Amino acid sequence: MPASVIARQSKTIVLQIEVPIESNNMLSLEDGLQRALNEAGVLGTQELLKLFEPPNNEPIVLNQQKWSYKGKVLKHYETLYGCVPMERSVYQGVRGGVTLAPLDYHSGIVGSATPKFAKTLAWKYSQMPAPAVKEDFETNHQRVLSNSYIKHLSDRVGALIEDQKKTRYDLPPLPEAVETIAIGLDGTCMLLCEEGWREAMCGTLSLYSANGDRLHTIYTASSPEYGKQSFMNKLDDEIADLKRLYPQATYIGVADGAKENWRYLKQHTSAQILDFFHASEYLGGVAEALFPSSKAKRKQWLEDKLHNLKNKRGAAKKILKEIESAELPKKTTALIEKRYKAVTYFTNNHHLMKYHQALKHNWPIGSGVTEAACKTLVKQRLCGSGMRWKPAGAEVLLETRSLIQSKGRWNQLWSSFMSGRMIVDF
Repeated sequence: MPASVIARQSKTIVLQIEVPIESNNMLSLEDGLQRALNEAGVLGTQELLKLFEPPNNEPIVLNQQKWSYKGKVLKHYETLYGCVPMERSVYQGVRGGVTLAPLDYHSGIVGSATPKFAKTLAWKYSQMPAPAVKEDFETNHQRVLSNSYIKHLSDRVGALIEDQKKTRYDLPPLPEAVETIAIGLDGTCMLLCEEGWREAMCGTLSLYSANGDRLHTIYTASSPEYGKQSFMNKLDDEIADLKRLYPQATYIGVADGAKENWRYLKQHTSAQILDFFHASEYLGGVAEALFPSSKAKRKQWLEDKLHNLKNKRGAAKKILKEIESAELPKKTTALIEKRYKAVTYFTNNHHLMKYHQALKHNWPIGSGVTEAACKTLVKQRLCGSGMRWKPAGAEVLLETRSLIQSKGRWNQLWSSFMSGRMIVDF
């Protein structure tokens, strides 16, 4: 017997494992060790689950309701180490109906999975498709799972996340005081099963020190929806929580030129800054239109304008007037269009190009954090080859990935879920 329970004490369980040495190949030996450890894990988990069983058949009170003992029912629990079969007590309310297993409730069973296994699988599925998760468990954990079970358990964790929506997340310890909070939002397209390409939304709330160092970022995202109301509600809640914590901080909006972004950000921020990279892209187009034959002159002109845009008050308006009146040496359709797009962009957004003021206060002038979130939250996981999604399935993954990417929140979610489910006196 490779693994056995050799002692049960009030505060410890002692397990013994036997590791076969049947090869001189270290990799094979380690595989044998893994199998022995998994067997020990199954036995140990079974012993731990017993701690959550009621000690007798007396009625219990749970959630302010009386439940009566109805017998024992076999259940197979999925764990990191293997499947654990166990007969556990079930109870029923005084009016009949559904039954309750105190063991499942108090130990935090998710469907048929132990909380550690559910947490681990959901994390893996948030990072890679079900076939890759299946291969990972089989290769690295010696656990054989089906694609359908992986998706099913991920959905159960999604329901858990939904149930824990009222969880208040604490920020991790920050090395410096928070002076500025930058709010950004942006959209990126993903493919839905029935509606084709639609826009998913991502939001970021970045906390900065007085020196302009980014201390922490909170991420949020939503699957495509008409009106974007659920996404806005999520972002509203995050902003409200931060304003309660940091009422004296300066709140600024940083985004690209989409008008709907600014309509939202103006409600929550005292200053709004247009992403500097977008502005520089349009000026790069103008430089090409003004100096189509000279890379050196194009580079020098662009460097001068970007320097002025960053460091001189009112530079955006002056640059706009200059590019409006400039004579193009070559009036090709492509070059005329580059100048036209820049003129339109600066006309619509010059009031948001307050880079001189932003740099003076060490505010961020780029929306790179938010644009990166579009890639890391949505594109990297939901836009793989051949992937199509139903909105509900996409939402589960985006919620999970947002919690994982916001430092500290994934563990806090599970702590909140387990709170109140610990061993009690039955």
